Amino acid sequence: MILDSPRPRACARLALAATIVLAAPAAAQTFAPNPQVDRIFAEWDRPTSPGCVLGVLRDGRFIYQRGFGMANLDYDIPNSPKLVYYVGSVSKQFTAATVALLSLQGKLSLDDDVRKYIPELADYGTPITIRHLIHHTSGLRDIYTLMELAGRRLEDVMTDEEALALIARQKELNFKPGTDYLYSNSGYWLLGQIVERVTGKSLREVADELLFQPLGMTHTHFHDDPGHVMKWRAMSYEKDDHGGFRISYLQNFDKIGAGGLYTTMDDLRKWDDNFYSHKVGGEALQRLMHTRGVLENGDTLMYAFANNITTYRGLRVTEHGGSMMGYKAELMRFPDEHFTVALQCNLGAIDPGALARKVAEVYLGPKMGPAPPAARRERPTRESAVAAAPVGAAELAAFAGDYYSPELDATYRVAVDGGQLTLKRPITAATPLEPAGPDTFRAGALTLHFVRAGGAASAFTVEHVGMRP
Repeated sequence: MILDSPRPRACARLALAATIVLAAPAAAQTFAPNPQVDRIFAEWDRPTSPGCVLGVLRDGRFIYQRGFGMANLDYDIPNSPKLVYYVGSVSKQFTAATVALLSLQGKLSLDDDVRKYIPELADYGTPITIRHLIHHTSGLRDIYTLMELAGRRLEDVMTDEEALALIARQKELNFKPGTDYLYSNSGYWLLGQIVERVTGKSLREVADELLFQPLGMTHTHFHDDPGHVMKWRAMSYEKDDHGGFRISYLQNFDKIGAGGLYTTMDDLRKWDDNFYSHKVGGEALQRLMHTRGVLENGDTLMYAFANNITTYRGLRVTEHGGSMMGYKAELMRFPDEHFTVALQCNLGAIDPGALARKVAEVYLGPKMGPAPPAARRERPTRESAVAAAPVGAAELAAFAGDYYSPELDATYRVAVDGGQLTLKRPITAATPLEPAGPDTFRAGALTLHFVRAGGAASAFTVEHVGMRP
């Protein structure tokens, strides 16, 4: 992505969508305390902290369920398996399953060019297929990264039309489709858009018809109207700077398909049971949902249809996590043991994947192999030390200026302030730019690679998580 001369920004428009009425969830089953498991969650198991809801399943039935901490700190409502939680990217399993069912019905092909359904996308000279979107091998830049770089705040409403225009303005991909893997929320949001264009109905409606109603998942839906009232919803939180918590819930920015799903613990049980019962989609759906992506060079990915297929301590695992707005989630299945750990959490500081593995160890420890070694921290290399060498104040002036990106429709200002190069992006305050190599500077997660013309910098490329230069 290259930034150069200035131009006006686009305006946001408010999108409205249909509402859903939820009946009250059934009362949660009670279980005797499990001290080994409860100790894992002790840090959050108090009336002043958000926390988690845990469900442990064996042979399709709960063998343990419990809430830890609070679902709502305003009204002192504890976390409970009966409440409805946002599950972040676990939503992608349901998007992928909806697309898989449509392909099994012959309504689309996984090898269709995405531009067959979304001609607004740029032509990059080689087709991006639906299969590429499913396996994160499309090369498309991540929509949430693009929103951040364009200066969009999470509380701003970004319509689907604006999101599509932002993706379509990108002149390049991260890589040629099918040649690499890079997690991209853009791909799964576009899958939701394809479902809508193929069926004439929203992803919410189609998933409800094909998945949720047949499985009896009556408290699960894609939340495509941020303003509608939802019964029994747990709120989410982040830690503040004073030892307390702040409400983190923001829905305006959410791109349905990449995320957007609300569900209950019992509905996750019904979804997990379908892995074994094949009630919806039969064996063909499960076989497809667990078909791993393959790159052009023959390498097989861990990632299937929103399932990471891997092993943990010698046991086969299929899992996916989610993280958004302070909500955290994990659905971790050990298929050979008919054993699943499901977590729905409402505090952004929690790592649900690590917690799910600890819970699994309590129940499956005797069947597991040795624990993996602790990760080692690498010492800085000589090259990285050289790259961080300071730049003289006079030389810094060569980088100063306003840089505009038509891909983002945003202007970045680079300036020299007190002998320090700074970067001012839309909405954000100016931040220091630290040297990171020849004509290269870093500001937080951003890396800027400047391009010179006649001695002074004329442009720079931006590197960020989810987006290569």
